[in-house]
Amino acid sequence: MLVGKRISDRYKIIELIGGGGMSNVYLAHDMILNRDVAIKILRYDFTNEDELHRRFQREALSVTSLTHPNIVSIYDVGDDGDLHYIVMEYVQGKTLKQYIQEFAPISPARSVHIMKQLTSAIANAHENHIIHRDIKPQNILMDAEGNVKITDFGIAMTLSATSFTQTNSVLGTVHYLSPEQARGGTATNKSDIYALGIVLYELLTGELPFSGESAVSIALKHLQSETPSVRAFDGTIPQSLENVVLKATAKDASHRYATVEEMQEDLETVLSSARINEPKFTIPIDNDATRAIPIIKEQFIRKDEDLTKTRAMEPISQKKVEAKKPVEKVEPVKQKKKWPKYVAGLFIVVIAMFLFFLFATDLFSPKKIAVPDVTNLTVEDATKKLQEAGFVVAEQQEERNSEDIEKGKVIETDPEKDAKRVQGTEIELIVSLGVETVKIDDYTGQQISQVEALLKDKLIIQKNYVHSKLPEGQIIEQDPQEGAEIIAKDATITFTISQGVKMITVDSVANYTKAQMDDYVKRVGLKWRTVREEYNDTVPAGSVISQTPKPGTSLMEGDTIAVVLSKGPAEKPVKTFIKNVLIPYEPTEEGAEQVIRIEIQDKNHTMVKAFDEFTITSDQQYKIQLVIVEGEEAAYKIIRDSEIIESDSFNYDDVK
Repeated sequence: MLVGKRISDRYKIIELIGGGGMSNVYLAHDMILNRDVAIKILRYDFTNEDELHRRFQREALSVTSLTHPNIVSIYDVGDDGDLHYIVMEYVQGKTLKQYIQEFAPISPARSVHIMKQLTSAIANAHENHIIHRDIKPQNILMDAEGNVKITDFGIAMTLSATSFTQTNSVLGTVHYLSPEQARGGTATNKSDIYALGIVLYELLTGELPFSGESAVSIALKHLQSETPSVRAFDGTIPQSLENVVLKATAKDASHRYATVEEMQEDLETVLSSARINEPKFTIPIDNDATRAIPIIKEQFIRKDEDLTKTRAMEPISQKKVEAKKPVEKVEPVKQKKKWPKYVAGLFIVVIAMFLFFLFATDLFSPKKIAVPDVTNLTVEDATKKLQEAGFVVAEQQEERNSEDIEKGKVIETDPEKDAKRVQGTEIELIVSLGVETVKIDDYTGQQISQVEALLKDKLIIQKNYVHSKLPEGQIIEQDPQEGAEIIAKDATITFTISQGVKMITVDSVANYTKAQMDDYVKRVGLKWRTVREEYNDTVPAGSVISQTPKPGTSLMEGDTIAVVLSKGPAEKPVKTFIKNVLIPYEPTEEGAEQVIRIEIQDKNHTMVKAFDEFTITSDQQYKIQLVIVEGEEAAYKIIRDSEIIESDSFNYDDVK
């Protein structure tokens, strides 16, 4: 058991997650990069196969050059003693086979989405001169988001090239085997296309097109039987989609898609409304192909024999030869040769006939005249000119667009101008429809991929992408608008297309003022609102205490951040203390004024500034009023001529 062991002092084996006839796949942890990986290890009973090991390693190394989001990445290839392994990206999910078994039949839209990922991956491999050779749902992984990744590139062919046999392994693959592979031929790019067609069939129906009791019986069906109709399984499947299956799985590789890219392009538009009811794909008839010739019996030849055709002589049997009597040899009588006279006479006759036809034709044939040039004339004027020349103008007129000849005038004639024809010949006019125009339809709300396929040969398309809550790829606006007629040549239509929702990661806005909140949401494309205000001893009034959602959350553009604003510290209870004091008059000189200064420290005042200031010439009563906050104290001072004559302080609790 390898579970718990460490391979090459780096990969710790966690558990067995899969296996086949020649290797096992384990979930492992890369101790250096601290990540989970999948590690494929060649089984012990094949480790002594030197050729297998070399090919196993060579194929794996070649695939490391592939970088594609739908191909499982290979990180490392190595040996640890007798263990030969390949380290791959770990895809947490299930195989496409498990997905099909759980959810089949898969909807056409979902099937096409999966197939576009697969064709993109295989196209990338083919560009790098790598043929998969063993495409099947068991070799396709699907993650939690529904994205698929292809694995096991080239390994199946590498293993099957060795000296051993694994019938069960072949049986697992033969369901997707192309006819040329079943015939024992070499796998090509088109073998991968065939397997992709079988995978699409299985997605749409949940079944395999060919089954049997043995690998041989299934392989024979790949060679001899046409792929069953997916529409016979489900009549709602568009004919255009069935055509993809039929073309990809054509028995003759020359009738399949030329490349995987061509198949991918077909899938891009296969569900468009313009293609749903297209004719069923049929194999083109090759008149030059070798065919079996039926045996024609002698009696049928006798009835209506074509003497210009070569036919075989009837064989003569030995018995007939023996039955004939011998013929005596007779010396031929020599005659004088007469053929030189005959040849000379025949030559004279031929020359005479040639001269007769050369000159007599011009003598007796009707006179030919040139067809007049009526280009750029109106139909009426052109007709008149042709009739005056002795020609007949055909009632049927061909009409076509022209960039040079205005609408209603003649572009050319058939026969063309200056052609020699006898009088009375019928002349057809080709009349201008004017410059070709295109009437613009309403494309808003449609997917840009479908509209591009519809207009690619008619208009130049310019695309502007904007973030929107509408589905990604949907056309939001167009210019020109519906109903406009524009000149077809170099005509351009501009589409504003949804790029999908823009996601914004929310920052922390704690302690932001209202002005700062306005600036922030304007900059990032959000909105904000106040849900409530509350007292806070630490956050200044008018600033943000808390927010919803929390920082780091992703919001769609235009969403709102809800905040709680501070009202500042909460108001504490107060008490009012009143004290009447007597300020004595004690001048140094009789009758002189004394300056009195009153200072107060309470909720509303500080001693930095005088609360009251006045002069006295006699004793005077004064009422002092202090407002004391809970938990704090208040105080007062009475200063006479710069001398403190009385002061006192009071706690909140001292006041009754």
